[in-house]
Amino acid sequence: MNSLNFQQRIEQTLQIQFGVTIDHASKRQVYEAMMRSVREILSQKKFGYEQELKKRRVKRAYYMSMEFLVGRTLRNNLFNLGIEQEIQTYLSKHHISLDEIYQIEPDPGLGNGGLGRLASCYLDALTSQDYPVTGFSILYEYGIFKQVINNGWQQEFPDYWLDLGKYGLVYRSDEEVEVRFYGNIKEEMTAEGFRVTHENYTAIQAEPYDLLISGYDTDTVNTLRLWEAKAKTGFNMKLFERGEYSRSSEAEAIASSISKLLYPADSTREGKELRIKQQYFFISASLQQLVKNHYREFGTLENFHEYAALHINDTHPAMAVAEFMRLLIDEYHYSWEKSWEITTKTFAYTNHTIMSEALEKWAVDLFQPILPRIYSIIEEINRRFCQWVIDMGYEMTLPETAIIYDGMIKMANLSIVSSHYVNGVSKLHSDILVDSTFRSFYALYPDKFGNVTNGIAHRRWLGQANPELTNYLESLIGIDFVKDLSKISKLLEYKDDEKVLHALKDIKHQKKQQLAAYIQDTLGITVNPNSIFDVQVKRLHEYKRQLLNALHIVYLYQAIKYQGLRPTPRTFIFAAKASSGYDMAKNIIKFIHSISQLIESDELVREYIKVVFIPDYKVSLAEIILPAADVSEQISQAGKEASGTGNMKLMLNGAITLGTLDGANVEILEAVGEENIVIFGLKTEEVNQLVAEGYKPWEWYNRSERVKQTLDFIRTMTVGGMNFNFLVDYLLNDDPFMCLADFESYIYAQQQIEEAYNDEKQWQKMSLVNTAKAGIFSADRAVKEYADRIWHIQQVK
Repeated sequence: MNSLNFQQRIEQTLQIQFGVTIDHASKRQVYEAMMRSVREILSQKKFGYEQELKKRRVKRAYYMSMEFLVGRTLRNNLFNLGIEQEIQTYLSKHHISLDEIYQIEPDPGLGNGGLGRLASCYLDALTSQDYPVTGFSILYEYGIFKQVINNGWQQEFPDYWLDLGKYGLVYRSDEEVEVRFYGNIKEEMTAEGFRVTHENYTAIQAEPYDLLISGYDTDTVNTLRLWEAKAKTGFNMKLFERGEYSRSSEAEAIASSISKLLYPADSTREGKELRIKQQYFFISASLQQLVKNHYREFGTLENFHEYAALHINDTHPAMAVAEFMRLLIDEYHYSWEKSWEITTKTFAYTNHTIMSEALEKWAVDLFQPILPRIYSIIEEINRRFCQWVIDMGYEMTLPETAIIYDGMIKMANLSIVSSHYVNGVSKLHSDILVDSTFRSFYALYPDKFGNVTNGIAHRRWLGQANPELTNYLESLIGIDFVKDLSKISKLLEYKDDEKVLHALKDIKHQKKQQLAAYIQDTLGITVNPNSIFDVQVKRLHEYKRQLLNALHIVYLYQAIKYQGLRPTPRTFIFAAKASSGYDMAKNIIKFIHSISQLIESDELVREYIKVVFIPDYKVSLAEIILPAADVSEQISQAGKEASGTGNMKLMLNGAITLGTLDGANVEILEAVGEENIVIFGLKTEEVNQLVAEGYKPWEWYNRSERVKQTLDFIRTMTVGGMNFNFLVDYLLNDDPFMCLADFESYIYAQQQIEEAYNDEKQWQKMSLVNTAKAGIFSADRAVKEYADRIWHIQQVK
């Protein structure tokens, strides 16, 4: 990309749109001009790439996900176009800071956690590797929520990201479609055969917006298609006049709710209904458009699987299976048998959770009225599947494998039965799936299951988030690792080079100073960049055990204050959002804040430890935190985390993993060796054995003096008029994720971390090895496995 051409576009946009020159433009005007210019360039590239794809008639992948946590787009696009440095120089000549322009862009409110970030990493990697792919999701007006911490309590507010974030979107008015809810179905035999008609439905308009995805050092541009819900008919006066007041504006009510928020609270029936509508809305709109385009080009759908691979990212898009069958049978009049054959050759499914309670299920009496035709298709899929299982002699597995059982529709089961491939996202996770979670399915389909370990977009998490480290590595080992992360292993040649180790330490300190400045500016808290930066940033959930981390901090507090402990200074950094309806997670945030207040009020203790909870965690915040971390807390209970990707991003930036043998931690251990990671806690089989024997937290309280002292001290804590007896009672009576069982081991592991950190040369070598061994965790590697083994798509340049 020619930076001069881009500069001319900026200036032209400023003149035409705002009537100003760049020397008289505001930062907001420059930002908008840059976003529009990037969009135009990517649109031109997209047109050229699309023409090539049409000419070759190649197979494409379509990735369906409830969320895509894309992060800010402007810097990513300038970096990928190879013009970031030139634009920075150009703007500085006009007394404009590119970093300040970057700060204007909000994080697009299209995702929440690891699931959405993984989906975005994969779109980035697929595009950079020249694979043709399209993502599908919803254009959420307010994202998940903007997190504000008030007196230690999480509060949720709308995230008005579209005001400044809309400039990267391309509205496609030519591809609007209709999505239908409610009503009833009419079945009849006609001269053409058995037909099903959907009557008395409520129609919603799906309006498409495209977010263009650039690739690094390539002309390939792919698309993230986002659907916004609009009422198709608006106010129905005839229904109103008949006294049907609620139905008269039903379409407006449904449409206004569907694309408002990601993951609305589902603790109520209304919340569950909305989630069902959201999921069906985006998959129906996406599939209608895909099927229509394919039929227009080929005149048949029998070869659909030869040109399209449809991927279900977790169970949220699972209804796509039934919707695809509906289109084939009802709209294009294929037989059930032919439709099922096409469907099972087309779909693949990635599972992202081990915990059975997290596998999505919907009550039949809730689901059926909203989507009557989709339910009837799922019912028939289930009937035929159950008969096949009985014929195979596995009827004893039906309580586990049936798609509809005991009044519940099991979306993971639907995904497995309908897909030609099912994968987990780490070696341990995939083993647990076939050995435990989906053991009965594995007996039925032994060749259907496999593994693709997650990967990260290293060009964002190293190249953009840590330009200081990237530039230094380029001077040391060349630039190849930016395109191919496996080349970063060349860094191992310098693990005993004291000059290199010292340079890496200086870069880490610089990133810590940047984070310390951010904390000071946003929270008014002063932290010591010379302290150990101990980081746990991820979605707030009990199984991720932020509570275990907090318990250790309380242990340190009382040991410093009353037992003469004088540890190496440490700053504990948390960032996490709790789901709006998740009370225990919110209580844990409050507990962490109260510990922070307790420490800040103690002149002695605050010299050694500090606790910082940074609100509103998102991609742009992660880009500040992760490069500054010394310690990467990956402490979920063994057997609960499917993979994790934060562990990979932190490792890439030189943080040392402190973790359990869970998720991808197992593979990080294999990559770096046990001398470059700190592992603690029960293993998965030990956790399972404890559960089988009956885990009794009280026994761990009675046998460990440190557990007892810590919990007893928490009972005495009153901060801001609040005590935390309920947390102690919860741990002693339930402790579902075994914080107490792992507490002693965790304390010892933290001591190992401190000892290693105090040996400066050893610590820097550990850090270097972690960065050098991160190549296997590149998203480029992961998407190639999907492309080759599951989707069977080729690179198109």
